[in-house]
Amino acid sequence: MEQITNSSKEIIRSSNTKKSEKVKPFPFNPFSAGFRANPYPVYHRLLFENPICHTVGGDWVLTRYKHIKTILRDSRVYSDNRPKLIQQKSKYFRNLGKSIQTLADTSNKFLFYMNPPDHTRLRRLASKAFSPVVIEGMRPQIQTIVDEALDEVRNKGEMDIIADLAELLPLKVIASMLGVPPNDAQEQLHQWSHILSRILDPLISLEEYEAINKAILEFQEYFRKLISKREKDPQDDIISYLIAARDDSDKLSEEEVLSTCILLFMAGEETTVNTIGNGMLALLNYPEQMEKLKQEPKIIQTAVEEMLRYDSPVQMAGRIASEKLEIGGQTIQKGEKMHLCLGSANRDPDQFPHPDRFDVLRQENNHLAFGDGIHYCLGAALARTQAEIAINSLIEQLPNLKLASDKLEWRKNIVLRGLKALPVKF
Repeated sequence: MEQITNSSKEIIRSSNTKKSEKVKPFPFNPFSAGFRANPYPVYHRLLFENPICHTVGGDWVLTRYKHIKTILRDSRVYSDNRPKLIQQKSKYFRNLGKSIQTLADTSNKFLFYMNPPDHTRLRRLASKAFSPVVIEGMRPQIQTIVDEALDEVRNKGEMDIIADLAELLPLKVIASMLGVPPNDAQEQLHQWSHILSRILDPLISLEEYEAINKAILEFQEYFRKLISKREKDPQDDIISYLIAARDDSDKLSEEEVLSTCILLFMAGEETTVNTIGNGMLALLNYPEQMEKLKQEPKIIQTAVEEMLRYDSPVQMAGRIASEKLEIGGQTIQKGEKMHLCLGSANRDPDQFPHPDRFDVLRQENNHLAFGDGIHYCLGAALARTQAEIAINSLIEQLPNLKLASDKLEWRKNIVLRGLKALPVKF
């Protein structure tokens, strides 16, 4: 989306307005602090006034559930063209005597940016590590990690749910699944993945590009050493599995192994952190809903689905039309980009009765928090399981949880929605 510097607003052309007609401005600035704090009033207006908007920059913004679900499942629609844009940015850096070529090469191998047939091959291999049997078998380990984290704060009477639990949990879980030795550079791995998550945001400074490139270089150096160890001494972990896949008929390249390891850390951590943080914030804001969960912990699966719908950890997904297509009465030309507002789709009243109501007992909750179609989030089941265990444990082990501050700050990322901190007292 194109940012208009003078007004700090994205001007949206009405989807019913022809180019020859006067453009009707529609203020949409997803980079503003107000939008980050609460994007839903803007989504609500778009849903009713302009569900398919054409931007001045030529992109499209879609907000309605049925349109977004259709696009996510359409084989004529490709994943985001972010790697292509990064390659173009890499040329600019070369002209400055600098380089982000590692970032450019690696992003091209990230699963969520790939398209068939490479996407099909790599996803088939990676998905075996996230089977229901594997995830279910991790429940005891996840519970232990959560219990240990809560033991650290139990006698303090206060904690930051993000730093003290939500960030620790997926970091340790993904590290264990990959085969990273316990406590081996985990803080550094967290910092690298946190920096790398900025790649998802369309507005990145030159300094951030360089920082992301540096983080990937360090990520690769670390995992190359670990891969070398696993080649000599295979273990029951994802890295050993990917190495074996690299050597069989599927021909998984070394670059794909490295990119997959990096992606699992970044995506696996960010999605889970935001699911736990946003979910707990909703419960804290609606204590009667927390009480329902406290009285009946078995409803946690239904409750987590509602948390994912109500305040989705991933708010937007980018897609490219590979050919001309029609959607909602509008014509999307070949090569045009679409910004799919998942957070808006999950508040669409045509799909969800009383969409702005947070209800942990909500049924038929077919939200799009993890996307849909061939790019449906590979680690969705793992994120759900971690959130279920973490949230139930918080409520059970730390009674009388309350917000310790009403001044919460959201991270500067229009794709991911998550808090910088969530201080509570108990």
